[in-house]
Amino acid sequence: MNSRRPWVVGVSGASGTPYAAAVLRALLAAGESVDLVVSRASRLTLLDETGIPFRDAHWRDDLRQWLARGADGKPDTFDVDVAGVRHWAAGDLAAGPSSGSYPVKGMLIVPASTACVAGVALGLSKDLLQRAASVTLKERRRLVVAVRETPLNGQTLKHLVTLDEAGAVVLPASPAFYAGATHIQDLVDFVAGRVLDAAEVPHRLYRRWEGELGGGSADD
Repeated sequence: MNSRRPWVVGVSGASGTPYAAAVLRALLAAGESVDLVVSRASRLTLLDETGIPFRDAHWRDDLRQWLARGADGKPDTFDVDVAGVRHWAAGDLAAGPSSGSYPVKGMLIVPASTACVAGVALGLSKDLLQRAASVTLKERRRLVVAVRETPLNGQTLKHLVTLDEAGAVVLPASPAFYAGATHIQDLVDFVAGRVLDAAEVPHRLYRRWEGELGGGSADD
């Protein structure tokens, strides 16, 4: 009997592909399985931000190259084993995560564009990413939506309230500085760590607040 229960990770077309990479690395490092859905729009964003394509026929090689890249653009910064990842094409509405009977722990959308937020809030299910999110909500599983946009207009705020009321965790991709960030990767990892916190997946991506001022200073 297959006991695999993955986290579904959806990557939408918003800027912020390093956030998605950091979340994926942390999930795999924690021993979690991942079902990956990369939207069509996000492939353009990934290519623009990193120069790396994401092709269905070569997804393992492309994913490995993407996850090895640091937030500063340096290749081969990380050594990542992608054996725990299963990829589903965004247009495959018959894929496993499209059904509530498919066993998953929950779903993380990182980053989430305003178009993605609207689609999920309205239940449009125009692609597998939106359909999987709708299934996650109806099955009362954990859904974390790391929205990446600024400023936010009234319509998007209404959509985010709708998601919150439906049980999702709305998590703006907002880096913090109290953890002693000295590198762009630290800021990316903070957001990724907060996503993992919301999913209750253990990690060591950032230094936690311990109630002492200056605890994150570079002199510590």
